[in-house]
Amino acid sequence: MDWLYDIPRQYIIGLADEGVIHYTFLYAFVVNGFLCAFVVGPLLGGIGTMVVIKRMAFFSQAVGNAALTGVAIGVILGESYTAPYVSMFSFCILFGLFLNFSKNRTKMSSDTLIGVFLSISLAIGATALLWVSARVNTHILDTVMFGSILTVNDTDMNVLLVTAILTALVALPLYNQMLLASLNPALAHVRGIRVHLLEYVFVLLVTILTVACVKIVGAILVEALLLIPAAAARNLNRSIRGFVIWSVIFSTASCLIGVYAPMRWDLPVPSGGAIILTAASIFLITMIIRMAVPRFREAAL
Repeated sequence: MDWLYDIPRQYIIGLADEGVIHYTFLYAFVVNGFLCAFVVGPLLGGIGTMVVIKRMAFFSQAVGNAALTGVAIGVILGESYTAPYVSMFSFCILFGLFLNFSKNRTKMSSDTLIGVFLSISLAIGATALLWVSARVNTHILDTVMFGSILTVNDTDMNVLLVTAILTALVALPLYNQMLLASLNPALAHVRGIRVHLLEYVFVLLVTILTVACVKIVGAILVEALLLIPAAAARNLNRSIRGFVIWSVIFSTASCLIGVYAPMRWDLPVPSGGAIILTAASIFLITMIIRMAVPRFREAAL
């Protein structure tokens, strides 16, 4: 699949070489970051709307932290510390499915269960990191925690592209059903929608997206990119369609600016942090607009 990236990569590098765009695009890793941003932004922006509607922000944070534990387990089992995707996907999927199963069976509040599972995951991760530190420099894990486009390679882009395709194939046909199941589960049952099955499907989507985006955004910050652009879009919209569209726009813009700005102005900020700071700025602007402009004060979903 590498040839898919070589065509746009060489084209963009050629534009930079001719002076049409900034010289930072002469470097392949910068182009890789932008290609990833064009995929990550729409994906997390679209799925983030459902995360906000279903009030699952804390869940996505738990999965993001579980990814760090998955990295540590992968290194212990012999996987490459630069791409321990088997362990990350395996651990995070089991984590998310068992958490959702426990919520449905115990009927405990979501925040309580997520807090318990998050604590267990972090405890396992902290213990595993002691073993990992004897094999690799633990500072390398900073790229997993906070994201770095310097470490994104074709393998990471392949994982992201496959995840994007799978997510689109599953989420787009089921979006309306998921939306109804989130807003009115009783009505969804009456209409023959399998609410619990859709919950598991959505948990899987959030989990695989979180793992696939870890290298570009960071395990700790990927939850913020699911939540903040959607929250910003919610400040200004009263319709589901506008909510989704603006969330995708805000998320994509945050990714592109967050990847470009640190390199363009030589800022000592990791790509993940820059992306989230950009999204936070957009959220603050929309919040000010909502408070200042009367017609946006009623914008709520």
